[in-house]
Amino acid sequence: MKLTFWGASQQVTGSMFLLESDDYRILIDCGSDFDLDEIGKKTRYEQQKSVFPFEPSLINTVLLTHAHIDHSGNIPNLYKEGFEGRVVCTEPTMALTSLLLKDAANLHQKRLNSRVNSKKRSGKKKREVPMDYYVEKHVIEAMDNFVPVAFGQRYRIADNVTVTYYAAGHLLGAAHIVLEVYEDGEKKRLCFSGDIGRKNYPLLIDPQEIPQVDYLICESTYGNRLHEDKRGTVETLADVIKRTCIDIPGRLIIPSFSVGRTQALLYTLNKLYLDRSFPYIKVFSDSPLAHSSTKVYQKHSRMLNKEARDFKEENDMLFDFENLIYLESADASRAVSNYNEPCIIISSSGMVQGGRVEAHVEANIGNPYATILMIGYASEGTLGWRLLNGQDTISIRGKQYPVLANIEKIDVFSGHGDQNDLINFVKMQDPEKLKRVFLVHGEQQSMAEFQSKIQEIGYHSVETPLRGTTYEL
Repeated sequence: MKLTFWGASQQVTGSMFLLESDDYRILIDCGSDFDLDEIGKKTRYEQQKSVFPFEPSLINTVLLTHAHIDHSGNIPNLYKEGFEGRVVCTEPTMALTSLLLKDAANLHQKRLNSRVNSKKRSGKKKREVPMDYYVEKHVIEAMDNFVPVAFGQRYRIADNVTVTYYAAGHLLGAAHIVLEVYEDGEKKRLCFSGDIGRKNYPLLIDPQEIPQVDYLICESTYGNRLHEDKRGTVETLADVIKRTCIDIPGRLIIPSFSVGRTQALLYTLNKLYLDRSFPYIKVFSDSPLAHSSTKVYQKHSRMLNKEARDFKEENDMLFDFENLIYLESADASRAVSNYNEPCIIISSSGMVQGGRVEAHVEANIGNPYATILMIGYASEGTLGWRLLNGQDTISIRGKQYPVLANIEKIDVFSGHGDQNDLINFVKMQDPEKLKRVFLVHGEQQSMAEFQSKIQEIGYHSVETPLRGTTYEL
């Protein structure tokens, strides 16, 4: 049996791992790589003549841990290049993946149109289509091959391979995947962690325990960090709103990922307004994708944690409350700038890199009565990262602005488990029985520190694979 690491290898995004047993090939995740710049992508594509470093038509099955685009974003390209198998995942993951891939297809179309218009203005006629480009038609064709499975039920994908999905927290439907592979009369167990959630997170059930395995492929996003906020989500958010919208008549802008993070925010706000009787402050949810994702959460509310289910039974609605307004159109989004009362604006993207939130930040960066609240991770170089680094002036869409707005950060809404959560995940395994740990999905420093931590507690065979490295298991 061979395992090759084709993504999220000493970097965060692009999750993609190829497991080969006899003549059967399983791809675990098929994510978009956001850590590679356009020049790097072009070079890689020219060398490979493909989005992938392997022949897609030879893959038999894809196992998807969860819907986030760095885990699912290249699935349509896999089918474009000849894959004919199925994608196995949980039912909520299937629904959320459909939304995210269609959103990605729309972004691909906008970027292609922008390139075409740029070439027309420069007098160039050649229309270069990026190799990883796909449209909604490709997404629909891919989604026709998705197969939903339930948590905790063993599912046979080949004569000698079964898979079981365990709830990972992190996102509705997210899973740890445990594979049982039979070779030469011997059973080998592997676990792919996906993204590990945290306990007591709004809406989501706690990550489930996994059985003993032989090989553990573990994410390390927060491998060198601990969550700073010790209070709960309601207390932390209440404090921010009181200071920014009640004590002073200001506006609070919260960049937030549309899938997962926004639902946790809206649920917390609903609880806050019902339980704390806060003053009537308008809340604008400015993301059509977030609105669609919220409907998926409502549909699958039976899979949420007990607190959320009880809240829904008592109050009927998890997310909708009297002062919440969903902004669907771009015109409605722009019109919020003319709203002069204290308000909360929740908009994507979470890293303030493109999306409607960039316009909200641009309109309010010079307003000393505005607060921009960062609630999650922002990659180096993004506008969110630059805001967090305390710059006096900042460039947005080519223009320089003085930073007069207040910039704050909380991490209580982060969907990733921190270093302690990751250590506890590894500690489910007996170090005498676990043959090897592979660390993925993290920056190099995070991986290195996490590797040292778990080696200190007795897990000695810990690898941090480079992209393209193959291991015989």
